[in-house]
Parts: sequence; C-alpha cells; structure tokens
Amino acid sequence: MRQYFGTDGIRGRVGEPPITPEFILRLGMAAGRILAQQHVSPAVLIGKDTRVSGYMLEAALEAGFASVGVDVVLAGPMPTPAIAYLTRTLRLSAGVVISASHNGFEDNGIKFFDHQGEKLPDALELQIEAALADPIACAASRSLGKARRLDDAAGRYIEFCKSSFPQALSLRGLRVVVDAAHGAAYHVAAEVFHELGADVVRMGHQPDGFNINHQAGATHPEAMAEMVRAAKADYGVALDGDGDRLVMADADGRIFSGDELLYAIVKSRVSQHGKVAVGGVVGTLMTNLALEQRLGSMGLDFRRAKVGDRYVLEMLKETGWQLGGETSGHLLCLDRHTTGDGIISALQVLAAVVGQEQRLGDYVRELQLLPQVLLNRRLPAGFDWKADASFQLARREAQQTIEGRGRILIRPSGTEPLLRIMVEHESADAAAELAQGLAAKIPALLPA
Repeated sequence: MRQYFGTDGIRGRVGEPPITPEFILRLGMAAGRILAQQHVSPAVLIGKDTRVSGYMLEAALEAGFASVGVDVVLAGPMPTPAIAYLTRTLRLSAGVVISASHNGFEDNGIKFFDHQGEKLPDALELQIEAALADPIACAASRSLGKARRLDDAAGRYIEFCKSSFPQALSLRGLRVVVDAAHGAAYHVAAEVFHELGADVVRMGHQPDGFNINHQAGATHPEAMAEMVRAAKADYGVALDGDGDRLVMADADGRIFSGDELLYAIVKSRVSQHGKVAVGGVVGTLMTNLALEQRLGSMGLDFRRAKVGDRYVLEMLKETGWQLGGETSGHLLCLDRHTTGDGIISALQVLAAVVGQEQRLGDYVRELQLLPQVLLNRRLPAGFDWKADASFQLARREAQQTIEGRGRILIRPSGTEPLLRIMVEHESADAAAELAQGLAAKIPALLPA
C-alpha cells in the first residue's frame, strides 16, 4: 500500500508533510540507498521547475543523496521530459524532478525517472517508501557524494527536441505563440520553434517563483488562444508548469484538446507507415468516446488505461504500441521519447499539418468529439462517496438516463482531495445537467 507516492510522484502543499525539508532529505537518503544497491558509483540528475520552493527542496534532496554516497548533477530549471532525456543520455542512475506540474506555486512534488528515462515502476517506489523507515545514517566523509552543475542542459535538450521534427520540413512562414506557463520550459520552448524557422510570439516566459501556471499555460489555454488572435498567429502552443502537457490553438483561437492532438499524430503516422505499423492507441478512462470510434473505423485497436500518463505508458509497453495520451494533453510518442513531452508532441502535430499543407482544424475534421462536462468537487473529510446512499442513488439514476448515449465516469483525484465527475453525452445540456446533479450530492461541509 502506497503511503507517499501517487499517480505522478509525491506531491503536496509546501511546508506540510510530506513536502518539508526534513522529509525530502530523508527521501534523498532512502532513494540513494536503493540506487546504491543497483548501481556502481550511482549518480542522479536533479531538475526543477520555477517555484520558489524549488531552491529549498533542491538543497534538501541534494544533501540527502550526497549523505549516502550518491553523486548529484544539478540541471536547474528544466522540463520534466528534459530530465528524462538527459538522465538517459548522460548514463546516470536516475533522474529526479522537483515539480508539482500544473498546480499553483504553493504546491510542489518529487518525480523519479530510472536510468532509461522512464518513470519508476510501482515496485521500486514501494522499495523507496520502505527505506524511508531506516534510521538516518551518514556515510563516512571519504564516501560522501559530490555535486556539479550541468551548464549545457538547455542546449542539449533543445537539440533533442529539434531532432524529433522531420529534417525535410520547416516551420518557416508560420507564426507560433508559445506559452511556457512561467514554468520549467520558459527558456527552452520558444527557442525550439524559433530554431526550426517559426516566427515566435513568447508568453509565460518570465517566471518569478510565484506565477507558475497562473492564468497561463495548458491549464488556462484561453490566454494563449487570445494572443493567437491578437498576434494574427497561425498556431498557439501552451505547456504546463513542467512542460509535459500540451494544448494547442489555431489561427481562429479554437482550442484543441489532447484527444484531437493525439488523433492528428496518429493519422499522420498511419499515412506515413500504415495502420499495421501503428497497431493501436492507448487512451484513458477520460478519452472521448468519439476518438475510440474514429480509430476503430480506421482499423486501429484502442485500449483505455487508468487516468495518469504512467498508466498509459505501462499499457503501451504491454502492447508494444507507440502512441497514446490523455484528454488533458499528456501525449506519448514512444517513437520519439520515453515519456510525455509537450514540445515534442507539438512538433509532431505541426509536422502533420505542415507536411499535408492543411490547417489543424481541417486535418482533424472527421473527429467529432462528444460534448464532455468535467466537474471537480472537493471531498469533505469523512465523506465516503462510494458508501453514501444518496450519492449512489443519484449515480444509478444518471446511468439509466444516459444508457446508450454517452458515458459517466466518477473517480477520485490521484493528487488532491477531489472527486472528478465526468459526463459525456450527445447533448451538451444533458451532460451538464447530469454532472451538476451528481456534484450537488457532495456536501460542502459535513455536520459536526
């Protein structure tokens, strides 16, 4: 049973357990002990996003690793997928990212990658959790780890991203708005598109430690879409705070979801390599039913994983397929990278439309998404939604109402005390009414 690791590492409010300097120090020591059992002369890469708390947590994590004899390489602010790539190419034992992804600056978290640049399997996370119970014991001075800074991390990653874009194509002639959410990609994202020839309009590139994801980036794509219209740009690219999530917009300011972007990539791969080579696609429980149906009409298999890109990745590895993703914009192209990467995913979409000389809306026109309403409701302490009779009765009645015309999915968040209620229906009004009816059954505050 996991105590600290959620669907995307360890995450929480800074200053509250487990996101405290003491715990992060112990986490570095625990992870370092596990690495020392598996690697000779272990060394880890540490990257972070732009939250002010990153300085504090980076120092604690570095001290924890060094105290048990693990060398540390510091990359500074870098996107999560950059740490995955650099860990693999530098032949390091593991990569660690200090980030709370799309959350506000008050939160932070820790994510791990193994030596191949892939997220840690559940079994290894459980080993680290078990090692947290070990007493604090510092290695002898002769055996302590050392630390150094990786000065060319940004340049290495920019070149890697560019290499995922077809050599025969260029972004010349396109104006692209790039919104880095004042996050980890603030100094690399725009450079990638600029060096591929685009006229870049920069947004979200001035982090101050507190503005990460604030009214910017993939969690607030309307700001990017408005800039696309104002700047008369061809496309907009919005990333989240750690650079692994993507939302895009076209010249009209129309925002495209992860399902539509995934479809564009899949369609392009099929046209290049054939449906047999693509094989199938992995989505999640949240993936729009229309995408599943459209892929089926193309002769492609489709499977749903639990929500969370780690589960999409696990299913892709099980099936041997290359492409998958989430509606939220976590997209995986395993023929390009070992993990989800917002910049690389955007380049795959742009390569598809540039190669076909089409606009994105035209390219994905045959995919008509069903209206989908998602409501997040905070769960009051002590409320068991699975056992509550009133909530479950409303759930059964809603299921009967929607039977054959859509889907209802209710699930708890893996990172916050929230219940996520999703209703998908051919009628947007009906979807909203059903979702709101279910949400109303969750008490705002339980009686004393």
